[in-house]
Amino acid sequence: MNKKVLTGLAVLKADKNLLQEFKGNVAYLCHSASVDENYRLGIFAFQEMFKERFTKIFSPQHGLVSDVQDNMVESNHYDHPFFKLPVYSLYSETRKPTDEMLAGIDHIFVDLQDVGTRIYTYIYTMTLLMEACVEKGIEVIILDRPNPINGVDIEGNVLDLNFKSFVGLHELPVRHGLTIAEVALMAKRFWGIDANLRIVKMEGWEREMNYEETNLPWVLPSPNLATVEAAFPFVGTVIFEGTNISEGRGTTRSLEIVGHPGIEPFSFHEKLKTIFKAAKLEGFVLRPIIFQPTFQKHQGKSCGGYQIHVTDRKKFKPWRVSQLLCRELYHALGTDFKWKQPPYEYVHDQMPIDVINGTDKIRRWVESNGDYEALEGFEKEGMTEFLEKRGEVLLY
Repeated sequence: MNKKVLTGLAVLKADKNLLQEFKGNVAYLCHSASVDENYRLGIFAFQEMFKERFTKIFSPQHGLVSDVQDNMVESNHYDHPFFKLPVYSLYSETRKPTDEMLAGIDHIFVDLQDVGTRIYTYIYTMTLLMEACVEKGIEVIILDRPNPINGVDIEGNVLDLNFKSFVGLHELPVRHGLTIAEVALMAKRFWGIDANLRIVKMEGWEREMNYEETNLPWVLPSPNLATVEAAFPFVGTVIFEGTNISEGRGTTRSLEIVGHPGIEPFSFHEKLKTIFKAAKLEGFVLRPIIFQPTFQKHQGKSCGGYQIHVTDRKKFKPWRVSQLLCRELYHALGTDFKWKQPPYEYVHDQMPIDVINGTDKIRRWVESNGDYEALEGFEKEGMTEFLEKRGEVLLY
């Protein structure tokens, strides 16, 4: 596969007949990764396509320019000094657009680069936007983009709705194998969000593609996910946000690196190799390292840990690898291991690790030193129903 994929944005730009169907005022939900095939921000294209009818910009978590680092660090609304348009943050005092924000809008386009993992907020910004537009009769148009970790592989447990949050609002497994437009279709058909929805599909994308095979430019969709390579281990390493284990923030390879000052990585590595071999987990190498985060957890302290090098993306099971690694670190560190305490993503009454995992079963499994078969069992709960629904929304 070596052909260039056309994103929904590219298809929209090229289809003059389609453009004629949008008669009213237009808004655009986007961020710094909402670029065309030449790395040019989609905002420029919207100004050219819709001129004075393009009246508002909306931004997700991390802000329009992806400059905001952390969870629950909100972005302000402002008037853009260059584009001369109001920018409304949907990661602010509200995650759902207000009536005032939506006033005067007939069509709102969603053009966000998702990463294919449930624990990532952009799909929920989209579904909350869809909810807000139902009563207003505003048309929501999804400009589809690739799932960078392919649209085939599925991994991890399905969310228990008792643990829903802004990193898990809907019954999805951790790695869902959907594009953002397919998630929108799930919302409309199965999650009760009956929005006036239109999809602008990609052209040339195939489900088996990893991002590099699309020949599209990669722009980091959030500050700590700078590379396509990191999007694969992120499926698993994101769980360490719920612990005092560094997930590599403050290094140049965040979410590919994990560690803690109390770990001697070389001696511990021998045990880990035995555990992963017994579980028949392949397609990766854990490289023992010492690193010193420049910010966040363990700032300025030397941490022992590992960089996860993915050697075979088809065999690599990032969720399982990280859950086993978390279990082993929990027992190796003893009282030096800590679960992060609330709040996390606006949830104040549940453990952050349970919010991230979408269940408390996995934390209890870690604490009780549960076996690998039990971890596999968590993945099966609700999976058949999810796969049936997923099969009804696939666009490619």
